[in-house]
Amino acid sequence: MQGNLFDVLVVGGGVNGTGIARDASGRGLSVLLCEKDDLASHTSSSSTKLIHGGLRYLEYGEYSLVRKALQEREVLLRAAPHIMWPLRFVMPHMPNLRPAWMIRAGLFLYDHLARRQLLPGSRGIDMRTHPAGAPLIDSIKRGFVYSDGWVDDARLVVLNAVDAQEHGAVIRTRTRLVSAERKDGLWHATLIDDHGATFDVQARSIANAAGPWVSELLKGSLGSGTHTRHTVRLVKGSHIVTRRLFEHDHAYIFQNPDKRIIFAIPYEHDYTLIGTTDLEYHGDTSKVTISPEETTYLCESINRYFKKHIGPEDVCWSYSGVRGLLEDENAENASAVTRDYLLELDTPANQAPLLSVFGGKITTFRKLAEEAVDKLGDALQSPAKSKTWTEGAPLPGGDIANANFDTFLAALKQDKPWLPADLAHRYARAYGTRIQRLLGNAASLDDLGEAVAPSLYEAELRYLRDNEWATCADDVLWRRSKLGLHMERGSLDDVTRRIDGWFAQTPQPQPTPQVSSRTVV
Repeated sequence: MQGNLFDVLVVGGGVNGTGIARDASGRGLSVLLCEKDDLASHTSSSSTKLIHGGLRYLEYGEYSLVRKALQEREVLLRAAPHIMWPLRFVMPHMPNLRPAWMIRAGLFLYDHLARRQLLPGSRGIDMRTHPAGAPLIDSIKRGFVYSDGWVDDARLVVLNAVDAQEHGAVIRTRTRLVSAERKDGLWHATLIDDHGATFDVQARSIANAAGPWVSELLKGSLGSGTHTRHTVRLVKGSHIVTRRLFEHDHAYIFQNPDKRIIFAIPYEHDYTLIGTTDLEYHGDTSKVTISPEETTYLCESINRYFKKHIGPEDVCWSYSGVRGLLEDENAENASAVTRDYLLELDTPANQAPLLSVFGGKITTFRKLAEEAVDKLGDALQSPAKSKTWTEGAPLPGGDIANANFDTFLAALKQDKPWLPADLAHRYARAYGTRIQRLLGNAASLDDLGEAVAPSLYEAELRYLRDNEWATCADDVLWRRSKLGLHMERGSLDDVTRRIDGWFAQTPQPQPTPQVSSRTVV
């Protein structure tokens, strides 16, 4: 990498950064992406894990954002049916909150702002007879049901990075941008990895996709000679996970008296995911945790609706993330801040361009990336702008016939009868059609190597190390999978030590293809 010249240096390994790297490399641009930590180690793995239009944004008049997100739902569901799938949401009606006519009108808009092929529309339901009514308090008599989608957010980021690399991009995790300056029509940047090795690279452009750190980067490493009119507002969102609170496969969207909404979503088969909060954040963006007040707020929000109450003692796991939302001076509170994005291009005369990404949400990441590469293509006077390609392209493992996951899983079980059913399902969900790369020539569980933990074999660790930039237990247990959630605290500590020991004993260089220093634009 030392001394190489790239068309685009992407800073940030979240969903927007990896999406830009994927799109740009697929259009023939030479790309280097650097991420100071692991892929999706911050905001992009701390979401509510939904592919959705954002029903509540209609109240704020965000019709353009909602329409754009609704259009993207089915594009993404077709691109990766192994890590994304349709989900039905139940909204119980509380007469003292939003009136029924308002909800019906909102759902009508939600159904018709964009074309639907995979997802059924909304309808009213009788909570006294619908399965979703059973866990709820008896005073709730009616409700509404509508469609959105679910996504494994951390795996979405990793698969974008994998696809970017397979199109020629260089992906460097745990590598931080130290400084960058414009000189002779290029960016001259210095990077440093977590071993202390430094790299000097050149780039014809930079894409600043650092999420919550986008403004900090502009004031620091990219500060010299750059100009920006925008900034981000930092908003913390926290979630809790409890043991399963209901048996059916629908999710809930609950209205709160403060006009916020809370989701309760089936999670990892045995659990329920509850969130999110929206709080202004002014602390250290690298050390974000849920507060006792947030935990209490989420529990009380659930207890307004469920017969069985929960408290902080019922929380099995929690996580928090900070979203860098586009600053909106007219927003009265964090919940009202727009979830739309803005791409700002800084192009001084005869100098290398800088594109900065402000805001955004997971559902619109692909469209954001496409528009970002269009802007960079214009600035670089590249023919890449006319080569948009991601709308109909599956993500790695997502080339499942007719996007039918159930048929794919049934065929896998028939072809690999020696795989336990739960393991076959987990592999299929995580890796899709790439499962054969993980299994290789294995014909039995013994062929997968030592079981480092229940259902976690050496073959999977090796695959994650060699193909997905995993370097430690946290990468494996909490981002590439959620196996850590299913382990008792005592055994989790032991498994973490064993996995970290395995990586220490079997180190492997990060998989980076040979990239020519020539520019292709």
